[in-house]
Amino acid sequence: MQTIGRRAWLGSMAALPLAGLAAAGTHSDGRQSTPPRRQASVRISCNLYSFNAPLTSGALTLQQALDLCAGMGFDAVDPTGYYFTGYPEPPADAEIFRIKKHAFRLGLDISGTGVRNDFAQPDLARREADITLVKRWIEVAAKLGAPVLRIFAGRDVPAGHTEREAHDWVVESLEACIEHAGRFGVMIVLQNHNDLVKTARQTLAIRSRIASDWFGLNVDIGSLRTGDPYEEIARLAPFAYTWQIKELVYRQGREERVNLDAIVRIVRDAGYRGYLPIETLGAGDPAMKLRQFLGDVRAALARRLSQD
Repeated sequence: MQTIGRRAWLGSMAALPLAGLAAAGTHSDGRQSTPPRRQASVRISCNLYSFNAPLTSGALTLQQALDLCAGMGFDAVDPTGYYFTGYPEPPADAEIFRIKKHAFRLGLDISGTGVRNDFAQPDLARREADITLVKRWIEVAAKLGAPVLRIFAGRDVPAGHTEREAHDWVVESLEACIEHAGRFGVMIVLQNHNDLVKTARQTLAIRSRIASDWFGLNVDIGSLRTGDPYEEIARLAPFAYTWQIKELVYRQGREERVNLDAIVRIVRDAGYRGYLPIETLGAGDPAMKLRQFLGDVRAALARRLSQD
């Protein structure tokens, strides 16, 4: 077997920046042309809420859910905190590391995890309790190797208060969590969930008030239920750190089957690179539904790739 000498290897490495410059293109007068646009690349993850019924009943363990996802060919999984022992309390390190190792041995990344919180509560003590919850699960996410922690804004505007007041509470709570998240290398992602934030406008009103790049959006395509869903999704897409791709979207409150070609176009036009978690809901065998939907998403991605 032929080997390359250290001197030759160093020489080849030194040439790499020049090769990159040449690829971008340089004019004879020294002006550099625009480099080619980098193609968006996504990996498909399974949001394990798809298995919510069997996971919460005990008919399926978290490890068995991972086995099913690996068998279907997913690239990653997103296990919500509810499925760990003792939630909302953090699980023991032994459990966290067992799941982390099991995913690794199956070839699965862990694309994120999440908790249920409500930062739109007038009671400061309750908001602080949920801030503590989120902070504890930031540390779980870090141990698990999950790059993002999904959280909510709040259930709705409390009676006797205004949307602005509720947004103020949410922003203040988020800032406390984001500061903690940055110390552990975990990004906080706000999920629009047809609750306090029902529209792209409401979601972006909160997003615009937080400058930290440790904060982004989890774009839940099935929870934008007013107006044209694709217009709403496209408004949020540039701020997406992760997604929830579902079988149904809502137009003026009425459900319709998702147009995956339109979703993939929005994702790619936004230049999104990262995990694309999918989630199936409703009656039926979750494994069968996921397998079918995974095939549909892959087909839509392949069609888009062939057009680029």
